[in-house]
Amino acid sequence: MNVVETIVVFAVIPLAIYGLAGLLTLRRRSGAAPRHRSGQAWEYPAMWWSANPEGVGAGHRHAGAENSAPQGAQTAAGGARGNW
Repeated sequence: MNVVETIVVFAVIPLAIYGLAGLLTLRRRSGAAPRHRSGQAWEYPAMWWSANPEGVGAGHRHAGAENSAPQGAQTAAGGARGNW
């Protein structure tokens, strides 16, 4: 095997394979689902997730439950500040 054949086998062919793989990752997929972009209207129904597969059960407060705290009192702590 001469020098040219060695360079082709060990350099050109692997570079061609890497180049082809790189081009395939950069191509635009026409069959992919459209992505939601910031600022676009959300036209889909709300989907709620619960860790309980049977849903929120008895004994949990529901969104319509009465609030026993006085009006204007803080009912929860935490959030982005990290104060628990």
